[in-house]
Amino acid sequence: MDTKRLILFIAVSFAILFFWQQWMEQRYPAPKQASAVAGASAVAAAASAPAAAPASSAQLTAGQSVKVETDYLRAEISTVGGDLRHVELLKHGATDDPKKPFVLLQDKGEHIYVAQTGLLGDGLPTHKSAFTATQTAYKLADGQNAVDVRLEAQGPEGVKVAKIFTFKRASYVVDVKYEITNGSAKPLTASAYYRLLRDGKVENPGMFGTHTYTGPAVYTQEGKFQKNDFDTIRKGEEKYVKASKDGWVAMIQHYFVSAWLLDPIGQPSACTTASCRFELNALDNNMYSAGVVVDLPAVAPATTLVKPMSLYVGPQETRILDATAKGLDHAKDYGMFAIFSEPLFMLLDLIHGFVGNWGWAIVIVTLLIKAAFYPLSNASYRSMARMRKLAPRMEALKERHGDDKMKFQQAVMEMYKTEKVNPLGGCLPILIQIPIFIAFYWMLIAAVEMRQAPWELWITDLSVKDPYYILPVIYAVSMYIQQHLSPPPPDPMQAKMMKMMPVIFSVFFLFFPSGLVLYWVVNNLVSIAQQWWITRQIEQEDKKLANS
Repeated sequence: MDTKRLILFIAVSFAILFFWQQWMEQRYPAPKQASAVAGASAVAAAASAPAAAPASSAQLTAGQSVKVETDYLRAEISTVGGDLRHVELLKHGATDDPKKPFVLLQDKGEHIYVAQTGLLGDGLPTHKSAFTATQTAYKLADGQNAVDVRLEAQGPEGVKVAKIFTFKRASYVVDVKYEITNGSAKPLTASAYYRLLRDGKVENPGMFGTHTYTGPAVYTQEGKFQKNDFDTIRKGEEKYVKASKDGWVAMIQHYFVSAWLLDPIGQPSACTTASCRFELNALDNNMYSAGVVVDLPAVAPATTLVKPMSLYVGPQETRILDATAKGLDHAKDYGMFAIFSEPLFMLLDLIHGFVGNWGWAIVIVTLLIKAAFYPLSNASYRSMARMRKLAPRMEALKERHGDDKMKFQQAVMEMYKTEKVNPLGGCLPILIQIPIFIAFYWMLIAAVEMRQAPWELWITDLSVKDPYYILPVIYAVSMYIQQHLSPPPPDPMQAKMMKMMPVIFSVFFLFFPSGLVLYWVVNNLVSIAQQWWITRQIEQEDKKLANS
């Protein structure tokens, strides 16, 4: 076996994981605070654009809070602009305390991150206008499927505007509906804008490449999924489809997403008269907006126009995203390994539907992968078993040729040829696991489904490291046993390096997600059993040949 190449291959594979974070930080650095002049120029440019959402104010004004609670969400709406200022996800625990709900939108605390809407037209209410509410608290009652929150504001010359939020049972989708009544004597033309306002703080969840994408994204049938990080927008270098009648615009972060949806599944498109215009803007004070402007049909005198739009605020759960809007599943960031991680998650999700536990689903997927590669693994382990039997002859060749490495290698290769042994055959089981290992890693990093998901006993969260390091220790022991079942390297230096590998890898695995270490431990245990069984079979076959 070419042990040097094997060690180099494994080292390079792990280096890809370890240094991915540094590359990501260079590719998506946290944006620097823009100067007042730069902020003012960006605001002026946005304000001068025709029928564009007003980008002049990233400053939030305090107003009366209207509280809403459903089985999935706890939200607060401000009477200033009718902003959705605070959203808690009741089915997902906070990062530092799983007993508390995860806070996605907030107007104070760690982030400034809110959803705003407004109307463009003379005297029409914007995200800075005052609204009134008939009550300050709403709660989805038992047996009730939805609850409406109605806010009202006055427009020009007898125009009345109502903004109606509809929160639904078992849903992360909030419907936001404008109701415009034209009490004037002339037709009313207007546009509506919907935007997500967020600061440019980029979180770094941890070590080993867990720096997933944070920032705006636009999806359309024409342009597909297009990410533009905060720094790109600040520089004015963003690239995305500017106008479309379909798609969505979102703010993405690790595990969670908020998105304005133009054409949710099962509903008509919000763009009924012309294409809607997407806008990504850099504002003052390190704030950014991602939104869409919708031109409304003319409202005739003494008539009422009702205009709906949908907002998703929730986790990046694949099944929910798929059922909400086309392409919304792209918000789940598998990085450059999506081609492997996506089908792997589909298989894992399918099995989870039967067993109901993500840890046991990982165990079963590992067994299925081992079964799928059994023919190749069987051939490889047989090759390793025969090489192990050739170890005494190899030592003899080494003594015979002394320091003449060229003759020694030639003699070894001749022996392999005579005995019909593939010297690289034993490497194949490990090489096969490398892409699966990487796919598992990125799947665990991206899958909110396994965030705070328990397995058994001490493993209460498969997405973080083993709190007691039990799985890494089991992995080290299993790797040590595997080494004893494998043929020893002929080079003493290589032999010493191989003995150090269980320790080195176990140190790495101390920081890996426990779900990933679980996969590798199960894989090693099955490999040990398979390798022992094949070695025993070969010994029995040799005995039969010797007795015949």
